[in-house]
Amino acid sequence: MVKFSPKGAVTKKLLLTSDVHDPPEAGCPDLNGVRILLVEDSLSLGEAMKSLLQACRADVIGPVASAAEADRLISENLPDAALVDINLRGGERSDGLIDRLRDQGVRVVVTSGYTDLPSAPRNVAATLSKPFSEAQFFAALLAMATPKMPQHVNRKRKPDSTASALP
Repeated sequence: MVKFSPKGAVTKKLLLTSDVHDPPEAGCPDLNGVRILLVEDSLSLGEAMKSLLQACRADVIGPVASAAEADRLISENLPDAALVDINLRGGERSDGLIDRLRDQGVRVVVTSGYTDLPSAPRNVAATLSKPFSEAQFFAALLAMATPKMPQHVNRKRKPDSTASALP
């Protein structure tokens, strides 16, 4: 089990050598083809989350540590979903970034080292309090699954015989 902590320490080192043709790691949702923006100011935590997302076969954009860097990446390639730390580099809060992502139809999972956010963002898919486990991380990923994502990611999909084509 990997635990992610607010200070960025990872209590188990991830050693992953996965490729898009490999099946996802055990327990990972299959995120093949899903673009996920990762905004996290702790380099070690950002890299650990990126490795875990890649083990689930996601296409990870980032990690980046500020809203300006995230906006630059969004302008180049709109993600399907985003994992965003509420507190970024230099005391910056990500509320505005979260609003802009939501306005563009991007589902957001907020991460925070605070157990009780003073003013939690509204209309996010999930909130993860650090430290969090792999199981909590995977549950949050499933919570942000949307109809525009590949159907295999969304647990509420219709049976294959009645599934409609994706746009």
